[in-house]
Amino acid sequence: MQIIKYENLTDNFFEKIKFEAISSVDEIAQEVRKKGDSAIRKFHAQFDKEILDGFLVTKEEILEAYEKVDANTIKAIKKSIKNVETFAKQQLKSLKSLKTTIDKNELGHKIIHLEKVGCYIPGGNYPLISSAVMTIVPANVAGVDEIVACSPKIKPEVIVACDMAGADKIYKIGGIQAIAAMAYGTQTIPKVNKIVGPGNKYVTAAKKYVYGEVGIDFLAGPSEIMIIADESANPEFIAADMLAQCEHDKDARAYLICTDKDFAKKVEIFAQKKLDELSTKEIAEKSFEKSYAVIVKNIDEAIEIANKKAPEHLEICFKDAKKYINKFKNYGSLFVGNLSAEVFGDYCSGTNHVLPTNEVSKYSGGLSVFDFIKIQTYQIISPQGKKLISPCASKLAQMEGLAAHKLAADIRN
Repeated sequence: MQIIKYENLTDNFFEKIKFEAISSVDEIAQEVRKKGDSAIRKFHAQFDKEILDGFLVTKEEILEAYEKVDANTIKAIKKSIKNVETFAKQQLKSLKSLKTTIDKNELGHKIIHLEKVGCYIPGGNYPLISSAVMTIVPANVAGVDEIVACSPKIKPEVIVACDMAGADKIYKIGGIQAIAAMAYGTQTIPKVNKIVGPGNKYVTAAKKYVYGEVGIDFLAGPSEIMIIADESANPEFIAADMLAQCEHDKDARAYLICTDKDFAKKVEIFAQKKLDELSTKEIAEKSFEKSYAVIVKNIDEAIEIANKKAPEHLEICFKDAKKYINKFKNYGSLFVGNLSAEVFGDYCSGTNHVLPTNEVSKYSGGLSVFDFIKIQTYQIISPQGKKLISPCASKLAQMEGLAAHKLAADIRN
């Protein structure tokens, strides 16, 4: 971990990750679009080294997966689903249909759920049970008609989580070809309205490529955490939270912003000690070496850094931290106080862990039930209201030089 002073921060510290163009995305996506299932089989064999007869996880395979997952794991999945579902339901309740009157005309909006969504659940080294919960549950709460889940080299735990969370169909494919399949549809995989969920650089590039054909949640880069602390914080807690983020990926980053260099050194010493005990040391160590501790004079400087960096996860572990919540403007999810570990948000506190990185939180929040609905307006013009607004519409159409627009307003008089 590099320890630097606030005054020595350079623009490199705030530099955004540039999403690289991956030439294979166009080739793979277009072949999937044209050839459907045969292209998926080809690319799955090429990248995942596996020959698949079918992509769908069958009912029999789902039952077999339940038999392979122990009772304590099932219990933990249920707890996670319950909390994420409860929070999503409360979010949905905060939205209301609207009806109002302007110039004697009725105007309003309706809240309409999406018809079909695709949830991407990464495979790879670990069975990401939590990503199944975080993507499928809010879609289910929103009332989405059909929820499709795709995950490569899918583990029994992930199959169970997808099923318990409410997926209608589960497919054992991943990568660029899975994103393309959900975007364009194939002989067996339905075309969806929106694709959500985390993934590696290939999945991210594929989501960027198909955006417009379908909606996406956002483009997320490597995971990141920023922790703001003072002498009242527990250095061991903070070291553990930094390592938890670093073990995701060698490109993941952890940032400690604190008011005391000695405190930063305590964090580093404990982190180095714990690294040797981690089964994920090979990844976590590389990421931790490239992470930062920034020494600031006061909390105001720390707030300035946080709002400019716009981290994915933001922990504030300093005295009276709750009083400062409104000063933080840009973050994926906020964790307040020494006990609010980012890992709780990852799994089961109730908020979502699919979050914006790479400064995306400057214009977007994390995945939520709101990603699976549309707010669509309507209007009912009355005879009295028409008389009040028709002259306005006619005049503005004339000024814009749009004769048929003016005609459409005038002809109703």
